Amino acid sequence: MTEYRVHAHRIDSHGSLAVAKEAEVLLDTDMAGRRDAMNPVELLLAALAACMLKGIERVTPILAFQIEGAEVALEAVRQDAPPKLTLIRYQITVDSAETDQRLALLHRNILKYGTISNTLSGAVPLEGTLTRKV
Repeated sequence: MTEYRVHAHRIDSHGSLAVAKEAEVLLDTDMAGRRDAMNPVELLLAALAACMLKGIERVTPILAFQIEGAEVALEAVRQDAPPKLTLIRYQITVDSAETDQRLALLHRNILKYGTISNTLSGAVPLEGTLTRKV
C-alpha cells in the first residue's frame, strides 16, 4: 500500500500553499480568483494530466513504444447546485510514428493503469481520445 502526503496552509485571503516532498504549489483560494495560481478544479485537472503523462512514461518502455513527445489538454464541466464536476474531457496528443493500433493500445494502458484516472472515472465521466501529432 502506497501512501501520499501533502500539507497545505493559508497564506492570506488571496492564496494558500501546498507542500509535498520538496515541491511547493501556490493555490488560488481567493474568492475573486487569481491569475498566478491554479484553483482546485485546475489542480485536479493538472493531477489527471500528470497521471496520463506519467502513464506514457511507464508503459512506453514496456510496449517498446517509440515516442518523441506528448501533451494533454483537459477541460471540466461544472454544475452549480450542488457544486460538482459532471464531465471531464481530455485530448492526449503524441508525436509518434507508431501504428493506429499501437496508439490505441497506448491509450488503453494509460487509462487502465492510472491511479488518478481510475479514481476520477469512478466519480465523473472521462471522455477523450489519444491522437497522433500532425
